[in-house]
Amino acid sequence: MSKQSSRPGFRPGPGGSRHGIAPGEKPKEFNKTFKRLAGHLKPRKFQLLFVTVAAFFSTLFSVVTPKLLGDATSSIFASVTGGTGIDFPFLQKLLMLLLSLYIVSSLFTYLQQYLMAGISQKTTAELRKAVNDKLARLPLRYYDRHPHGDILSRAINDIDNINNSIQQALSQMITSFISIIGTIIMMLVISPTLTLVILITFPLSALVIRFIASRSQKHFVNQQVELGNINGHIEEMFSGHQVVKAFGHEKKAIKTFDEVNERLYQSGWRAQFISGIMMPMMTFVGNLGFVFVSICGGLLVLNGSIRIGDVQAFIQYSQQLSQPITQAAGIANMVQTALASAERVFTLLDEPEEAGEAPSKVPFEHIKGKITFDHVRFGYEKGKPVIKNLSLEVQPGQTIAIVGPTGAGKTTIINLLMRFYELDGGNIWIDDINIRDLTREEVRSLFGMVLQDTWLFNGTIRDNIAYGRDGATEGEIIRAAKSAYADDFIRTLPDGYDTILGEDAANISQGQRQLITIARAILADPKMMILDEATSSVDTRTEMNIQRAMNKLMSGRTSFVIAHRLSTIRDADVILVMNEGDIIEKGAHELLMEQNGFYADLYKSQFA
Repeated sequence: MSKQSSRPGFRPGPGGSRHGIAPGEKPKEFNKTFKRLAGHLKPRKFQLLFVTVAAFFSTLFSVVTPKLLGDATSSIFASVTGGTGIDFPFLQKLLMLLLSLYIVSSLFTYLQQYLMAGISQKTTAELRKAVNDKLARLPLRYYDRHPHGDILSRAINDIDNINNSIQQALSQMITSFISIIGTIIMMLVISPTLTLVILITFPLSALVIRFIASRSQKHFVNQQVELGNINGHIEEMFSGHQVVKAFGHEKKAIKTFDEVNERLYQSGWRAQFISGIMMPMMTFVGNLGFVFVSICGGLLVLNGSIRIGDVQAFIQYSQQLSQPITQAAGIANMVQTALASAERVFTLLDEPEEAGEAPSKVPFEHIKGKITFDHVRFGYEKGKPVIKNLSLEVQPGQTIAIVGPTGAGKTTIINLLMRFYELDGGNIWIDDINIRDLTREEVRSLFGMVLQDTWLFNGTIRDNIAYGRDGATEGEIIRAAKSAYADDFIRTLPDGYDTILGEDAANISQGQRQLITIARAILADPKMMILDEATSSVDTRTEMNIQRAMNKLMSGRTSFVIAHRLSTIRDADVILVMNEGDIIEKGAHELLMEQNGFYADLYKSQFA
């Protein structure tokens, strides 16, 4: 799209789903989602290998320590019961060894967390870039059918959920797996009998995890869907809060918010409550194992099959074993949230996008501006045509005004001309070149646009005008502002051209914003111009000045003007009168007035 356009997208908004994904939609194949998410970690497999190594040594040292503490307990117990003195040199060596193991284990834990943070941030940065690039390639049809808040939720909230889950859950999964294996090995070394006792609780733990996870997953999906819905509603209400207040719809907006918020509360409450049950249930199962080990261990000590220090170590091991299993509750919670978010992100990434195009070799400097619509057909939705069979030929340098009631198809013609949408049938030609043979960027670079809805970004007035052409000089910016009659009001501002425009440029008037967008289009110096209600937001005097500047700008250029105020297009070379997607009248102002038809009725109604 050419940089001179006054907003990123230009569409009438035929409507669409207000909430994007229907609440309560059944979850898709999460195994597939998990594998796809894991595929994004593949480029960092060597870092993950180092994380695994660090986790292995960190866990190894922490697994060995209970055995050493058990040896210390057995030594003291043997000294007391045998009547010999306590072996302090032996205990001292054990103490120094334990201290060293704790320090080394902490260092490896630090290394593990450091590497994991880098992996998660790089992975989500790539996902965020993929989403951003995808949004740039999606057709406008997608934006027509999805609330902006839901799109923002997918690009920000869902990716943040994935980031948190990768950094925390993946690290815990690796550590827990190694900890479970290491602990079981040490338990087998101490006592296979007690190991068998503790392993009896494993199937019970697996059943608890499977039972709870299967019932909480759908609520996690609904939670993310409703979060997108509420973001969309808030974004819509706050961006249009003046209209909401003007029409007294505050109560209706609050009621809608309360309904969406209630659905978010219900799905979030169910997801968190059901998954939250897992932690106390796993703790209960772990305590059962602890009781079994204490009873059986005591009996084995009494018959001399095992030392008392080994029972102490085994009790610690049973706690170490139950801890990662209990952590599985929290991990499952995070993983479910991440999968629900990943599914929404991947759904966005899988949306059909605009087909890639190779740059053409057309010499644009020779384009004169002849435009032909050849039996063009188009509808925003299948089976609902907006343009039925449009044929039109525009000569180079002509000013074409398009008038008609709302919904007649005026803006749609511009959308098709700029290739914001693809034709359902027919062709559009620019100087006998089919626009399908040009890339979208090449087509849009030929046009300058000034729209009714101004688009200015957060920056200085100078930067906003210079947006029309890369490398514009200070003199060119000022000349463009003077041609648009914007220079005078800009110089009255405290900081002049360095005035910072805030969000939506609310610190200047609507008419002043319109003047800046016109200056931007003038600076772009395009081959053809498109004006949509370009003077509808300014006073009569400013409108006259802008009209003179626009007449000078449009001189020698093919120009399309859409206006509801017919007084602004009396001097157009050709006026197209549209109704229900067809051209019903065509000609100059005087000719159409003589015909005393649809145009004449529209014109007279404005001055009645």
